Amino acid sequence: MSKNMQNSILPTPHFVESLRLEKRRADRVKAHLSLLLFSFQIDSTTREEHIGEFISILQRNTRETDIKGWVNNRVIGLVLPDTDEKGLKKCIDKIETSNRNLRYVLTSGTYPEHIFSRVLAENVNKPDLFPFDLDDAQRSRALDLTLKRVIDIVGSITGLTLFFPLMVATAIAIKVTSPGPAIFKQVRLGRKGIRFPVYKFRSMHVNTDDHVHREYVANLIKGNMESINQGDPEKPLFKLKDDQRITSIGKIIRKLSIDELPQFWNVLRGEMSLVGPRPPLPYEVEKYEPWHLRRILEVKSGMTGLWQVDGRSKTSFDDMVRLDLKYALNWSLWLDIRILLKTVRAVVRPSGAL
Repeated sequence: MSKNMQNSILPTPHFVESLRLEKRRADRVKAHLSLLLFSFQIDSTTREEHIGEFISILQRNTRETDIKGWVNNRVIGLVLPDTDEKGLKKCIDKIETSNRNLRYVLTSGTYPEHIFSRVLAENVNKPDLFPFDLDDAQRSRALDLTLKRVIDIVGSITGLTLFFPLMVATAIAIKVTSPGPAIFKQVRLGRKGIRFPVYKFRSMHVNTDDHVHREYVANLIKGNMESINQGDPEKPLFKLKDDQRITSIGKIIRKLSIDELPQFWNVLRGEMSLVGPRPPLPYEVEKYEPWHLRRILEVKSGMTGLWQVDGRSKTSFDDMVRLDLKYALNWSLWLDIRILLKTVRAVVRPSGAL
């Protein structure tokens, strides 16, 4: 393999970083991004010759702006900026037409369609986001993540123990004042799009229509803020107000955030963390812009987060996502502790809850 060919193929760290940056650029300008991964099973005696020949094929059939690099020692990646599924297929056809006898396994996908289709597939609990899941920033933070999990376990057990009398009283109050179960399950999307049941105290009447909430969420995510502002221009409030679906007890437990207490069980099971972005409903994710997805792909969902303590119902959806991304970028154990302390204060003085 010539030196020029070697220089044209980025080493793994540089290639993964280039992919990460191209994903961010695609989010910013709302462009498509396609990726091909060529996996070779070649013995060491013919490896250099075969790889060199394949790189020549790539050079002849790709654009100067396309990015080529190693994913690992057996996989070569090709990033195609500003390329949709139609362009991806054309590129694959050109490469396969030029290739005569080199054998490889090809994996491909187009961003953001690839991730949205996997995350929203109802029959998949753990979506495979490969090949757009190569930029996991958490891999080098194993010790911190272990400590975070320890804090989650201790905190959830403490919470379940400390609030047990209140939870029993809440369950009785719900059962006495309205027919139906005291606790209900609701499917949410967690980190990497994994589906799991979130547990909450029931604050609504049973068998209610969610059309109002779906419409509200769609307007919130689209940024139609004037139509959903329940406050005034100086003190906006982006929250469903006077929702007829909510019971009399439901209004109280929502105001005091008591309805969220059963989620300590989700934390204990490892489905959520004490601190992290709130897990969305699938029909919310259907309305997301690609960059919004980062809030559930990069960190584990939590009971509380920066939005709850710094924004609550007074910020737009985009600003809420920015707070979640700020948390993901600056996450530390100390930041989690600060958010937990602020959460206690926010619950004691629930000005943004309804």
